[in-house]
Amino acid sequence: MSVDGGERVPHRPGGALSTVHPGPLAGFHRLMHLSSRLFGSHDQDEILGLVARWAPEVVPGEVEACYLATGGRLLPAPAFDGANPSLATCVARLGPAGGALDAGDGGWRWGFPLRSMGSQLGYLVLRCDADPSADERFLMEALCQQVAAAMASASLHRGDREHVAELRRINDELTTTISRLEQRTIVHEVLTRASASGEGEAGIARAVHTLTGLPVAIEDAFGNLRQWAGLPVPGDYPKPPAASQRQAFVTKLIAHAGPLREHRRIISLVRPRGDVLGVLVLLDDEHSAGDYETFVVEYATTVLALELAHQRSLAEVELRVHRDLVADLISGTDDESAFARAAAIGHDLHAPHRLVAVRWRCRGEEEAVASAARRAFRSWERRILVSRHAGVAVLLIAEPLDVPALYGALAAQLGTEAGAIGVGGRCSRPAEVPRSYAEARQALAVREESASPYGATTFEDLGVYRILGVHDNRAGVEDFMREWLGPLLDYDDRRHAQLVRTLFEYLECGGNYDRAADSLVIHRSTLRYRLARIREIGGFDLSDVDTRLNLQIATRAWQLLHGDGPRVGA
Repeated sequence: MSVDGGERVPHRPGGALSTVHPGPLAGFHRLMHLSSRLFGSHDQDEILGLVARWAPEVVPGEVEACYLATGGRLLPAPAFDGANPSLATCVARLGPAGGALDAGDGGWRWGFPLRSMGSQLGYLVLRCDADPSADERFLMEALCQQVAAAMASASLHRGDREHVAELRRINDELTTTISRLEQRTIVHEVLTRASASGEGEAGIARAVHTLTGLPVAIEDAFGNLRQWAGLPVPGDYPKPPAASQRQAFVTKLIAHAGPLREHRRIISLVRPRGDVLGVLVLLDDEHSAGDYETFVVEYATTVLALELAHQRSLAEVELRVHRDLVADLISGTDDESAFARAAAIGHDLHAPHRLVAVRWRCRGEEEAVASAARRAFRSWERRILVSRHAGVAVLLIAEPLDVPALYGALAAQLGTEAGAIGVGGRCSRPAEVPRSYAEARQALAVREESASPYGATTFEDLGVYRILGVHDNRAGVEDFMREWLGPLLDYDDRRHAQLVRTLFEYLECGGNYDRAADSLVIHRSTLRYRLARIREIGGFDLSDVDTRLNLQIATRAWQLLHGDGPRVGA
């Protein structure tokens, strides 16, 4: 069928038109029908395909080729890939008005320009068996004008579609951006509210869990778990690693910009002003966390950094105030002033207190001991005053005081039992603090000078050691001990005997044979033999009260300096 519904004009083989062709009016009528189809399409390739197919119904020839201006060059349109290659060279020489083309194979060819709105779109090449008449040329020119207009219209439509698509893309991006900003606004509000609530790290951890729905952990700089929010704390939560491993881990976090995913954990380093204060951890077992969760961790890290830096500043100020107050109490100050200053930092000095002197063999000794003591009493929900004085950490502790528990807590936190604690006597008011401090230093010295230097000793337990003053007069104590025990000591050295120890246990047991024998794990007859040798070698009359007193002091000095240490305290 033809474009207008009549019979289609037959072609000769090869695409050449029959010599039979409708008149000008019929051709113009068909041109209008073809034009409506051209303008009904918004695709350039489809328009050229319609022209290639239906142009012979309108003009006495066929569309042999179409060249379009693309990037400053004339390139064949895809619908005419099979065109005569030599045409491209001929078309390239045409001017704006077009013109005749000679491809060297005879026939009539003309390159009609495709112009629209002052723009040259390219050329449409029409071929006939013979020169067309003026009317036929008019139809050809009109056809090319319609093709150019249709292509321009399609280009406009394409531009409109692209513009609409771009607007939709921009709108989608804007919607996504607004949604992201709304989410971030909520994150800011929730975390800021948590920070301002006064709940500290616990409030921040709960806020992060609320925002992400994932378990949250806050660790200190050493890897100890400080806060947890979400599910119950898992039993397999990583224990604090060795110092070298922790340092390598922190170095890795510092080198990484922003939160780091490591297996099932998203980790962010809390590091204000270059100081590592802790680590925020988001546990993501299902690997479901995305950009939103990462942003929550980033902002929460900033809020947590402010909180921890504030805590550190308060702790430093409180520590300075504590040190100044304790130092003044040790030096001696009036009660009313001490009561007022202690109350200002939330400590009640009206209750009975004890001074405790602590020395430990660890790195950063005094500060480490002070920090460990603060943590221990914080866990016991008790307050203490802490300072450093004359090479030891000084603790002012309200009664009751569990001395063995304090030693155990410090040893556990400091990682070694290589430490000594001296506890002074009870002071019921601030004016008695200097005396309690002196007693604590004496108890500490006795413990450290003994053969068993690690442990805790209270002043009340010193007994006779209070007057021995080993730390101030060791040479005098040694002389007194040699004066009374010299022959026995020499005998023990030569014979590898235990006469001095036997005498010590006998006197400590109040002269009771059975108890002394049990303590020495020997038979009663063996004890009698040893005591006889002690009387013989030392020339002692063990029934004399003064002799027994001097021997007991001498043997206690020996026990302190060369035996198993003082039998006092923990």
